[in-house]
Amino acid sequence: MHAPENTPPTGENLRAALAGLLDGLPPRQAARAVERLIANYRGRTPTDAPVLRDRSDVAAYAAYRMPATFEAVRHALEAFRDRLPDWSPASHVDLGGGTGAATWAVAAAWPEEEQRATTVLDWAEPALALGAELAGTAAAPALRAARWQRQVIGGGPAVPDGTDLVTVSYVLGELTDDARRAVVDQAACARAAVIVEPGTPEGYRRVIEARDRLIAAGFEVVAPCPHSAACPIEPGADWCHFSARVSRSSLHRQVKGGSLAYEDEKFSYVAAVRTGGPDDAPAGPDGLAGARARVVRRPQIRKGQVLLELCTRDEGLRRETVTKRHGDLYRSARDADWGDAWPPEDGA
Repeated sequence: MHAPENTPPTGENLRAALAGLLDGLPPRQAARAVERLIANYRGRTPTDAPVLRDRSDVAAYAAYRMPATFEAVRHALEAFRDRLPDWSPASHVDLGGGTGAATWAVAAAWPEEEQRATTVLDWAEPALALGAELAGTAAAPALRAARWQRQVIGGGPAVPDGTDLVTVSYVLGELTDDARRAVVDQAACARAAVIVEPGTPEGYRRVIEARDRLIAAGFEVVAPCPHSAACPIEPGADWCHFSARVSRSSLHRQVKGGSLAYEDEKFSYVAAVRTGGPDDAPAGPDGLAGARARVVRRPQIRKGQVLLELCTRDEGLRRETVTKRHGDLYRSARDADWGDAWPPEDGA
């Protein structure tokens, strides 16, 4: 069943589109396929050997992982859009996009851009084929019109000059060091880049490496950092990551042996824009609606006060205590969430 025309993608209608993928595949077989694929993804995968080998692999893994990837990328793109509310990408390349979770997230973040030129590049033909099949069920015109193209990730030119937005989600951990650097350099050919990795110490390290490389290529960080200076987190002492809530499917519950209807996907990311570009490119540092800080841990709500762990533009990491005597700001602090900019515009 199709959603009404041009309905922005949501986690719910993505899960509905995924539900039919496992028809005919016994649940235990699907669960075993997912467990094997998770084990492979946690190891090292050479760039010439995609892990997803056939349709059953792709269907099982997409049903298990695609909703979480969608929610993580959507959260990163929402932070991007909050900083640049007047900009919308007219073209998008999803590097290593697989079945297109990031492409769905871009369509959700900018649903008004119906004619967006979208290209998904991946090395696994079964993933591309299934992604195109899924996109054909979507209501968003930009998704239905997307191009799905085989490309060795990290090899050869992949991003046309003038591309507005490149996404790279849950890809860098599969690559060799050289291929990882090549992918970030390809992303730097665009006007804006959003890179998302698992919210683990290793995922954060890859994001920081990508962040540094983008800055060296002339990019300004849009989110989550309120600055483009060095990350104030001491290497090895902690890592910056965020959380997105994902509704669990029955396959999720079977594989993880849990009964909760949801789980929290931890992710690290960087969103950046090229400075000094054409007039229609994202604004440079002076044009960003810059947050002074970002909440980098779940707020601690106590009686009469809220403790916020912040990454700030001028003071690095610090804790701020907001009490009832702060009035509206206190109410905003009680509503603040992990990953939010601080202070809110109406509470500054």
